[in-house]
Amino acid sequence: YNTKSNKVRVIKTPGGELRYLHIKKKGTAPKCGDCGVKLAGVPALRPREYATISRPKKTVQRAYGGSRCANCVKDRVVRAFLIEEQKIVKKVLKENSARR
Repeated sequence: YNTKSNKVRVIKTPGGELRYLHIKKKGTAPKCGDCGVKLAGVPALRPREYATISRPKKTVQRAYGGSRCANCVKDRVVRAFLIEEQKIVKKVLKENSARR
């Protein structure tokens, strides 16, 4: 049947015969979990093929590497820093008001 998983192409063998070559489906690139953009540095493969390649080819050396894109990681780091700063400011203001 003419299904996506049953695509074929006619090829000529070295012996001159015409044969069917079954075409594998194209893999899709992994996407960022936050913004949905394709992840750079990670190949687009079929799911089972990720099991056969080594770990360094599946990730990038960064926090959230292979899961989130660089821009989203940058936003997360900045947001976490600002939240921590805000906590410190609140604590200092509370101490100052308690002193008075």
